[in-house]
Amino acid sequence: MNWKEQYKSFLWILLFFVFAYYMPVQNESFKSAIYEAFALAKWYAQEHVLLCLVPAFFIAGVISVFVSQNAVIKYLGAKASRWKAYLVASVSGTILAVCSCTVLPLFSGIHKRGAGLGPAIAFLYSGPAINILAIILTARVLGFELGMARIIGAVFFSVVIGLIMSLIYRREEKNKADAQLAMPEPEESRPLWETTFHFFVLVAILVFANWGKPDTTEGFWYLMFAYKWVLVGVFGILFSFSLIYILKLKKLFVFIGLVIVLTAALIWGNNPLIPFSAAVVILTLILTFSKGEPNEWLGESWGFAKQIMPLLGAGVLVAGFLLGSPNGGHGIIPNEWIVNLVGGNSLFSNFFASITGAFMYFATLTEIPILQGLISSGMGKGPALALLLAGPALSLPNMLVIRSIIGTQKTFVYISLVIIMATITGIIYGSIF
Repeated sequence: MNWKEQYKSFLWILLFFVFAYYMPVQNESFKSAIYEAFALAKWYAQEHVLLCLVPAFFIAGVISVFVSQNAVIKYLGAKASRWKAYLVASVSGTILAVCSCTVLPLFSGIHKRGAGLGPAIAFLYSGPAINILAIILTARVLGFELGMARIIGAVFFSVVIGLIMSLIYRREEKNKADAQLAMPEPEESRPLWETTFHFFVLVAILVFANWGKPDTTEGFWYLMFAYKWVLVGVFGILFSFSLIYILKLKKLFVFIGLVIVLTAALIWGNNPLIPFSAAVVILTLILTFSKGEPNEWLGESWGFAKQIMPLLGAGVLVAGFLLGSPNGGHGIIPNEWIVNLVGGNSLFSNFFASITGAFMYFATLTEIPILQGLISSGMGKGPALALLLAGPALSLPNMLVIRSIIGTQKTFVYISLVIIMATITGIIYGSIF
Protein backbone atom coordinates (compact mmCIF):
# COMPACT_ATOMS: atom_id res chain seq x y z
CA MET A 1 0.00 0.00 0.00
CA ASN A 2 1.25 3.47 -0.92
CA TRP A 3 1.01 5.16 2.48
CA LYS A 4 2.03 8.56 1.08
CA GLU A 5 -1.04 8.62 -1.17
CA GLN A 6 -3.24 7.37 1.67
CA TYR A 7 -2.06 10.13 4.00
CA LYS A 8 -2.65 12.70 1.27
CA SER A 9 -6.26 11.51 0.92
CA PHE A 10 -6.66 11.48 4.70
CA LEU A 11 -5.35 15.05 4.94
CA TRP A 12 -7.91 16.29 2.40
CA ILE A 13 -10.71 14.54 4.28
CA LEU A 14 -9.47 15.97 7.59
CA LEU A 15 -9.28 19.51 6.20
CA PHE A 16 -12.81 19.28 4.83
CA PHE A 17 -14.07 17.89 8.15
CA VAL A 18 -12.46 20.71 10.16
CA PHE A 19 -13.84 23.30 7.73
CA ALA A 20 -17.34 21.80 7.89
CA TYR A 21 -17.18 21.45 11.70
CA TYR A 22 -16.29 25.09 12.29
CA MET A 23 -18.15 26.58 9.32
CA PRO A 24 -19.68 29.90 10.52
CA VAL A 25 -23.02 29.35 8.83
CA GLN A 26 -24.81 31.78 11.19
CA ASN A 27 -22.43 34.64 10.39
CA GLU A 28 -24.08 37.20 8.10
CA SER A 29 -20.83 38.03 6.28
CA PHE A 30 -20.23 34.35 5.58
CA LYS A 31 -23.78 33.85 4.29
CA SER A 32 -23.44 36.95 2.12
CA ALA A 33 -20.13 35.68 0.70
CA ILE A 34 -21.74 32.33 -0.14
CA TYR A 35 -24.51 34.17 -1.95
CA GLU A 36 -21.99 36.31 -3.84
CA ALA A 37 -20.08 33.20 -4.94
CA PHE A 38 -23.19 31.83 -6.63
CA ALA A 39 -24.20 35.29 -7.85
CA LEU A 40 -20.86 35.60 -9.64
CA ALA A 41 -21.25 32.10 -11.08
CA LYS A 42 -24.74 32.98 -12.35
CA TRP A 43 -23.57 36.29 -13.83
CA TYR A 44 -20.64 34.55 -15.50
CA ALA A 45 -22.90 31.86 -16.97
CA GLN A 46 -25.42 34.40 -18.28
CA GLU A 47 -23.09 37.10 -19.54
CA HIS A 48 -19.86 35.39 -20.49
CA VAL A 49 -19.94 31.68 -21.25
CA LEU A 50 -22.13 31.53 -24.34
CA LEU A 51 -20.88 34.59 -26.21
CA CYS A 52 -17.21 34.48 -25.15
CA LEU A 53 -16.07 31.02 -24.15
CA VAL A 54 -18.05 28.95 -26.66
CA PRO A 55 -16.67 30.83 -29.71
CA ALA A 56 -13.22 30.75 -28.07
CA PHE A 57 -13.40 26.96 -27.76
CA PHE A 58 -14.28 26.63 -31.45
CA ILE A 59 -11.46 29.05 -32.38
CA ALA A 60 -9.04 26.98 -30.29
CA GLY A 61 -10.29 23.89 -32.12
CA VAL A 62 -9.53 25.59 -35.45
CA ILE A 63 -5.98 26.26 -34.26
CA SER A 64 -5.55 22.64 -33.17
CA VAL A 65 -6.92 21.01 -36.33
CA PHE A 66 -6.71 23.42 -39.27
CA VAL A 67 -3.62 25.40 -38.34
CA SER A 68 -0.78 23.01 -39.01
CA GLN A 69 1.93 22.50 -36.43
CA ASN A 70 4.45 23.79 -38.95
CA ALA A 71 2.50 27.04 -39.36
CA VAL A 72 2.56 27.69 -35.60
CA ILE A 73 6.23 26.77 -35.44
CA LYS A 74 6.94 29.02 -38.42
CA TYR A 75 5.65 32.15 -36.66
CA LEU A 76 5.92 31.33 -32.95
CA GLY A 77 8.35 28.42 -32.65
CA ALA A 78 12.07 27.78 -32.93
CA LYS A 79 12.10 28.32 -36.70
CA ALA A 80 10.76 31.85 -36.38
CA SER A 81 13.02 34.81 -35.83
CA ARG A 82 12.71 35.91 -32.21
CA TRP A 83 11.56 39.46 -32.99
CA LYS A 84 8.87 38.21 -35.37
CA ALA A 85 7.56 35.62 -32.90
CA TYR A 86 7.26 38.11 -30.05
CA LEU A 87 5.84 40.81 -32.32
CA VAL A 88 3.05 38.50 -33.50
CA ALA A 89 2.33 37.26 -29.96
CA SER A 90 2.44 40.65 -28.22
CA VAL A 91 0.04 42.50 -30.53
CA SER A 92 -2.38 39.62 -31.17
CA GLY A 93 -4.59 40.78 -28.31
CA THR A 94 -5.60 43.92 -30.21
CA ILE A 95 -7.96 41.90 -32.43
CA LEU A 96 -9.45 39.74 -29.66
CA ALA A 97 -11.98 41.07 -27.15
CA VAL A 98 -11.10 38.35 -24.64
CA CYS A 99 -10.69 38.18 -20.88
CA SER A 100 -8.21 36.22 -18.77
CA CYS A 101 -10.38 33.11 -19.07
CA THR A 102 -11.52 33.34 -22.69
CA VAL A 103 -7.88 33.50 -23.84
CA LEU A 104 -7.08 30.16 -22.17
CA PRO A 105 -8.34 27.79 -24.89
CA LEU A 106 -6.51 29.90 -27.48
CA PHE A 107 -3.29 29.76 -25.44
CA SER A 108 -3.70 26.02 -24.91
CA GLY A 109 -4.20 25.57 -28.65
CA ILE A 110 -1.04 27.38 -29.79
CA HIS A 111 1.03 25.84 -26.98
CA LYS A 112 -0.19 22.38 -27.97
CA ARG A 113 0.72 23.03 -31.61
CA GLY A 114 4.35 23.74 -30.78
CA ALA A 115 4.69 27.46 -30.05
CA GLY A 116 7.74 28.35 -27.99
CA LEU A 117 7.09 28.96 -24.29
CA GLY A 118 8.13 32.63 -24.54
CA PRO A 119 5.86 33.63 -27.46
CA ALA A 120 3.01 31.51 -26.04
CA ILE A 121 3.29 33.32 -22.69
CA ALA A 122 3.47 36.67 -24.50
CA PHE A 123 0.23 35.75 -26.27
CA LEU A 124 -1.35 34.59 -22.99
CA TYR A 125 -0.64 37.97 -21.37
CA SER A 126 -1.33 40.24 -24.35
CA GLY A 127 -4.68 38.69 -25.30
CA PRO A 128 -6.76 40.06 -22.40
CA ALA A 129 -4.44 42.96 -21.57
CA ILE A 130 -4.50 45.00 -24.79
CA ASN A 131 -7.65 44.24 -26.73
CA ILE A 132 -8.53 47.36 -28.70
CA LEU A 133 -11.93 47.89 -27.06
CA ALA A 134 -10.42 47.90 -23.56
CA ILE A 135 -7.69 50.35 -24.56
CA ILE A 136 -10.18 52.77 -26.15
CA LEU A 137 -12.59 52.57 -23.20
CA THR A 138 -9.74 53.02 -20.70
CA ALA A 139 -8.63 56.20 -22.45
CA ARG A 140 -12.18 57.56 -22.68
CA VAL A 141 -13.26 56.78 -19.11
CA LEU A 142 -10.05 56.87 -17.07
CA GLY A 143 -8.07 59.36 -19.11
CA PHE A 144 -5.78 59.35 -22.15
CA GLU A 145 -2.57 59.07 -20.12
CA LEU A 146 -3.77 55.94 -18.31
CA GLY A 147 -4.95 54.42 -21.61
CA MET A 148 -1.54 55.00 -23.21
CA ALA A 149 0.28 53.71 -20.13
CA ARG A 150 -1.84 50.57 -20.28
CA ILE A 151 -1.10 49.73 -23.90
CA ILE A 152 2.62 50.53 -23.65
CA GLY A 153 2.97 48.61 -20.40
CA ALA A 154 0.99 45.62 -21.67
CA VAL A 155 3.01 45.20 -24.89
CA PHE A 156 6.26 45.66 -22.99
CA PHE A 157 5.12 43.23 -20.26
CA SER A 158 4.17 40.50 -22.70
CA VAL A 159 7.56 40.56 -24.42
CA VAL A 160 9.66 40.86 -21.25
CA ILE A 161 7.74 38.17 -19.35
CA GLY A 162 7.92 35.87 -22.38
CA LEU A 163 11.68 36.43 -22.72
CA ILE A 164 12.27 35.81 -18.99
CA MET A 165 10.19 32.61 -19.05
CA SER A 166 12.07 31.45 -22.12
CA LEU A 167 15.40 32.22 -20.44
CA ILE A 168 14.51 30.42 -17.20
CA TYR A 169 13.42 27.31 -19.06
CA ARG A 170 15.97 27.64 -21.86
CA ARG A 171 17.20 24.04 -21.54
CA GLU A 172 13.71 22.64 -21.95
CA GLU A 173 13.04 25.08 -24.80
CA LYS A 174 16.32 24.13 -26.49
CA ASN A 175 15.29 20.47 -26.57
CA LYS A 176 11.93 21.48 -27.99
CA ALA A 177 13.61 23.72 -30.57
CA ASP A 178 16.03 20.99 -31.65
CA ALA A 179 13.12 18.64 -32.20
CA GLN A 180 11.30 21.27 -34.27
CA LEU A 181 14.36 22.08 -36.38
CA ALA A 182 14.69 18.40 -37.22
CA MET A 183 11.10 18.19 -38.45
CA PRO A 184 10.51 17.98 -42.22
CA GLU A 185 8.44 20.56 -44.04
CA PRO A 186 5.27 18.74 -45.10
CA GLU A 187 2.93 20.33 -47.61
CA GLU A 188 -0.09 22.19 -46.31
CA SER A 189 -3.37 20.29 -46.69
CA ARG A 190 -5.17 23.46 -47.82
CA PRO A 191 -4.19 26.97 -48.93
CA LEU A 192 -3.31 29.34 -46.12
CA TRP A 193 -5.97 31.85 -47.18
CA GLU A 194 -8.75 29.30 -46.59
CA THR A 195 -7.67 28.62 -43.01
CA THR A 196 -7.14 32.36 -42.46
CA PHE A 197 -10.64 33.16 -43.75
CA HIS A 198 -12.29 30.51 -41.57
CA PHE A 199 -10.35 31.71 -38.52
CA PHE A 200 -11.04 35.41 -39.26
CA VAL A 201 -14.80 34.86 -39.53
CA LEU A 202 -14.92 33.09 -36.16
CA VAL A 203 -12.82 35.83 -34.52
CA ALA A 204 -15.11 38.49 -36.01
CA ILE A 205 -18.16 36.73 -34.55
CA LEU A 206 -16.43 36.60 -31.15
CA VAL A 207 -15.47 40.30 -31.29
CA PHE A 208 -18.81 41.72 -32.45
CA ALA A 209 -20.96 39.47 -30.25
CA ASN A 210 -19.10 40.92 -27.25
CA TRP A 211 -18.92 44.54 -28.45
CA GLY A 212 -19.54 46.66 -25.36
CA LYS A 213 -21.84 49.67 -25.15
CA PRO A 214 -19.84 52.93 -25.20
CA ASP A 215 -20.57 55.79 -22.81
CA THR A 216 -22.05 57.91 -25.61
CA THR A 217 -24.99 57.48 -27.97
CA GLU A 218 -23.20 59.09 -30.89
CA GLY A 219 -20.25 58.37 -33.12
CA PHE A 220 -18.67 55.34 -34.78
CA TRP A 221 -18.29 53.16 -31.67
CA TYR A 222 -21.95 53.48 -30.72
CA LEU A 223 -22.93 52.77 -34.34
CA MET A 224 -20.92 49.55 -34.18
CA PHE A 225 -22.65 48.64 -30.92
CA ALA A 226 -26.12 49.43 -32.31
CA TYR A 227 -25.58 47.16 -35.33
CA LYS A 228 -23.37 44.54 -33.71
CA TRP A 229 -25.90 41.72 -34.11
CA VAL A 230 -26.39 42.62 -37.76
CA LEU A 231 -22.62 42.29 -38.17
CA VAL A 232 -22.67 38.98 -36.30
CA GLY A 233 -25.38 37.82 -38.71
CA VAL A 234 -23.34 38.86 -41.75
CA PHE A 235 -20.28 37.00 -40.49
CA GLY A 236 -22.54 34.08 -39.61
CA ILE A 237 -23.60 33.84 -43.25
CA LEU A 238 -19.94 34.03 -44.33
CA PHE A 239 -19.25 31.27 -41.81
CA SER A 240 -21.89 29.12 -43.53
CA PHE A 241 -20.12 29.61 -46.86
CA SER A 242 -16.86 28.64 -45.17
CA LEU A 243 -18.44 25.44 -43.86
CA ILE A 244 -19.59 24.52 -47.36
CA TYR A 245 -16.71 25.59 -49.58
CA ILE A 246 -13.70 25.27 -47.26
CA LEU A 247 -14.68 22.45 -44.89
CA LYS A 248 -16.75 20.72 -47.61
CA LEU A 249 -19.72 20.00 -45.33
CA LYS A 250 -22.99 18.90 -46.92
CA LYS A 251 -24.74 21.91 -48.44
CA LEU A 252 -28.21 20.68 -47.48
CA PHE A 253 -27.35 20.40 -43.77
CA VAL A 254 -25.70 23.82 -43.67
CA PHE A 255 -28.56 25.42 -45.61
CA ILE A 256 -31.21 23.94 -43.28
CA GLY A 257 -29.21 25.13 -40.27
CA LEU A 258 -28.90 28.63 -41.73
CA VAL A 259 -32.65 28.82 -42.37
CA ILE A 260 -33.40 27.74 -38.78
CA VAL A 261 -31.04 30.35 -37.32
CA LEU A 262 -32.37 33.16 -39.56
CA THR A 263 -35.95 32.20 -38.64
CA ALA A 264 -35.06 32.28 -34.94
CA ALA A 265 -33.49 35.72 -35.46
CA LEU A 266 -36.68 37.04 -37.08
CA ILE A 267 -38.95 35.61 -34.35
CA TRP A 268 -36.75 36.40 -31.34
CA GLY A 269 -34.93 39.44 -32.69
CA ASN A 270 -35.13 41.13 -29.28
CA ASN A 271 -33.22 38.25 -27.69
CA PRO A 272 -30.13 37.50 -29.84
CA LEU A 273 -29.01 34.74 -27.47
CA ILE A 274 -31.73 32.44 -28.86
CA PRO A 275 -30.55 32.42 -32.51
CA PHE A 276 -26.92 32.43 -31.30
CA SER A 277 -27.60 29.36 -29.15
CA ALA A 278 -29.44 27.70 -32.02
CA ALA A 279 -26.42 28.29 -34.26
CA VAL A 280 -24.10 26.67 -31.70
CA VAL A 281 -26.36 23.62 -31.31
CA ILE A 282 -26.81 23.18 -35.08
CA LEU A 283 -23.08 23.55 -35.74
CA THR A 284 -22.37 20.95 -33.06
CA LEU A 285 -24.86 18.50 -34.59
CA ILE A 286 -23.50 18.98 -38.13
CA LEU A 287 -19.91 18.45 -36.98
CA THR A 288 -20.95 15.42 -34.88
CA PHE A 289 -22.22 13.58 -37.94
CA SER A 290 -19.37 14.68 -40.19
CA LYS A 291 -16.12 12.84 -40.81
CA GLY A 292 -12.49 13.83 -41.06
CA GLU A 293 -11.29 17.30 -40.08
CA PRO A 294 -14.74 18.77 -39.22
CA ASN A 295 -15.34 16.00 -36.68
CA GLU A 296 -11.81 16.41 -35.32
CA TRP A 297 -12.50 20.14 -34.96
CA LEU A 298 -15.50 19.40 -32.73
CA GLY A 299 -13.47 16.86 -30.76
CA GLU A 300 -10.66 19.30 -30.07
CA SER A 301 -13.11 22.07 -29.12
CA TRP A 302 -14.87 19.71 -26.70
CA GLY A 303 -11.50 18.66 -25.31
CA PHE A 304 -10.68 22.26 -24.43
CA ALA A 305 -14.10 22.69 -22.83
CA LYS A 306 -13.68 19.56 -20.68
CA GLN A 307 -10.25 20.68 -19.54
CA ILE A 308 -11.10 24.28 -18.78
CA MET A 309 -14.74 24.55 -17.64
CA PRO A 310 -14.57 22.56 -14.35
CA LEU A 311 -11.54 24.50 -13.10
CA LEU A 312 -13.08 27.73 -14.34
CA GLY A 313 -16.30 27.08 -12.44
CA ALA A 314 -14.46 26.28 -9.21
CA GLY A 315 -12.29 29.36 -9.55
CA VAL A 316 -15.27 31.66 -10.20
CA LEU A 317 -17.01 30.38 -7.06
CA VAL A 318 -13.90 30.98 -4.92
CA ALA A 319 -13.34 34.44 -6.44
CA GLY A 320 -16.96 35.39 -5.75
CA PHE A 321 -16.74 34.12 -2.17
CA LEU A 322 -13.59 36.13 -1.46
CA LEU A 323 -14.24 39.33 -3.43
CA GLY A 324 -17.92 39.47 -4.34
CA SER A 325 -19.70 39.82 -7.67
CA PRO A 326 -19.88 42.67 -10.25
CA ASN A 327 -23.38 43.69 -9.11
CA GLY A 328 -21.91 45.49 -6.11
CA GLY A 329 -22.11 42.68 -3.56
CA HIS A 330 -19.36 42.05 -1.02
CA GLY A 331 -17.36 38.88 -0.53
CA ILE A 332 -15.81 37.72 2.71
CA ILE A 333 -13.12 40.41 2.17
CA PRO A 334 -14.83 43.84 2.53
CA ASN A 335 -14.33 46.17 -0.42
CA GLU A 336 -13.54 49.00 1.99
CA TRP A 337 -10.40 47.21 3.07
CA ILE A 338 -9.15 47.11 -0.50
CA VAL A 339 -9.88 50.80 -1.08
CA ASN A 340 -8.12 51.79 2.15
CA LEU A 341 -5.06 49.75 1.23
CA VAL A 342 -4.46 51.14 -2.27
CA GLY A 343 -4.36 54.88 -1.64
CA GLY A 344 -1.20 56.84 -2.39
CA ASN A 345 1.78 55.44 -4.29
CA SER A 346 3.73 53.37 -1.79
CA LEU A 347 5.43 50.08 -2.55
CA PHE A 348 2.83 48.30 -0.45
CA SER A 349 -0.19 49.96 -2.12
CA ASN A 350 1.11 49.08 -5.61
CA PHE A 351 1.98 45.53 -4.58
CA PHE A 352 -1.40 45.08 -2.91
CA ALA A 353 -3.20 46.41 -6.00
CA SER A 354 -1.20 44.04 -8.20
CA ILE A 355 -1.82 40.94 -6.14
CA THR A 356 -5.48 41.79 -5.54
CA GLY A 357 -6.02 42.42 -9.24
CA ALA A 358 -4.23 39.18 -10.08
CA PHE A 359 -6.68 37.12 -8.03
CA MET A 360 -9.85 39.04 -8.94
CA TYR A 361 -11.86 38.03 -12.00
CA PHE A 362 -12.46 40.70 -14.66
CA ALA A 363 -14.57 39.97 -17.71
CA THR A 364 -13.65 41.96 -20.81
CA LEU A 365 -14.05 45.71 -20.10
CA THR A 366 -15.51 45.23 -16.58
CA GLU A 367 -12.23 46.26 -14.97
CA ILE A 368 -12.82 49.85 -16.17
CA PRO A 369 -16.01 50.69 -14.22
CA ILE A 370 -14.65 48.82 -11.19
CA LEU A 371 -11.44 50.80 -11.32
CA GLN A 372 -13.36 54.03 -11.89
CA GLY A 373 -15.19 53.40 -8.60
CA LEU A 374 -11.97 52.61 -6.76
CA ILE A 375 -10.26 55.76 -8.09
CA SER A 376 -13.22 57.91 -7.04
CA SER A 377 -12.90 56.36 -3.55
CA GLY A 378 -9.27 57.44 -3.22
CA MET A 379 -7.20 54.88 -5.11
CA GLY A 380 -3.83 56.25 -6.29
CA LYS A 381 -2.92 56.45 -9.98
CA GLY A 382 0.05 54.12 -9.56
CA PRO A 383 -1.96 51.31 -7.93
CA ALA A 384 -4.68 51.90 -10.54
CA LEU A 385 -2.24 51.14 -13.38
CA ALA A 386 -0.78 48.21 -11.41
CA LEU A 387 -4.26 46.71 -11.09
CA LEU A 388 -4.95 47.37 -14.78
CA LEU A 389 -1.79 45.53 -15.80
CA ALA A 390 -2.17 42.57 -13.42
CA GLY A 391 -5.96 42.26 -13.25
CA PRO A 392 -7.25 41.58 -16.78
CA ALA A 393 -4.32 39.23 -17.55
CA LEU A 394 -4.76 37.06 -14.45
CA SER A 395 -7.52 35.72 -12.24
CA LEU A 396 -7.90 32.82 -9.83
CA PRO A 397 -9.84 30.71 -12.40
CA ASN A 398 -7.23 31.62 -15.01
CA MET A 399 -4.37 30.46 -12.73
CA LEU A 400 -5.95 27.05 -12.12
CA VAL A 401 -6.31 26.39 -15.83
CA ILE A 402 -2.81 27.65 -16.74
CA ARG A 403 -1.41 25.25 -14.12
CA SER A 404 -3.14 22.34 -15.88
CA ILE A 405 -1.53 23.39 -19.20
CA ILE A 406 2.09 24.27 -18.31
CA GLY A 407 2.49 22.91 -14.78
CA THR A 408 2.69 24.34 -11.26
CA GLN A 409 6.23 25.72 -11.37
CA LYS A 410 5.89 27.63 -14.64
CA THR A 411 2.51 28.99 -13.53
CA PHE A 412 3.99 30.26 -10.26
CA VAL A 413 6.87 31.94 -12.12
CA TYR A 414 4.47 33.56 -14.61
CA ILE A 415 2.16 34.89 -11.87
CA SER A 416 5.12 36.21 -9.87
CA LEU A 417 6.56 38.04 -12.90
CA VAL A 418 3.23 39.70 -13.68
CA ILE A 419 2.75 40.87 -10.07
CA ILE A 420 6.34 42.12 -9.69
CA MET A 421 6.37 44.01 -12.99
CA ALA A 422 2.91 45.51 -12.38
CA THR A 423 4.10 46.73 -8.97
CA ILE A 424 7.26 48.35 -10.35
CA THR A 425 5.38 49.96 -13.25
CA GLY A 426 2.73 51.30 -10.90
CA ILE A 427 5.35 52.95 -8.70
CA ILE A 428 7.06 54.57 -11.69
CA TYR A 429 3.77 55.79 -13.21
CA GLY A 430 2.49 57.06 -9.87
CA SER A 431 5.68 59.04 -9.23
CA ILE A 432 5.43 60.70 -12.68
CA PHE A 433 1.72 61.50 -12.66
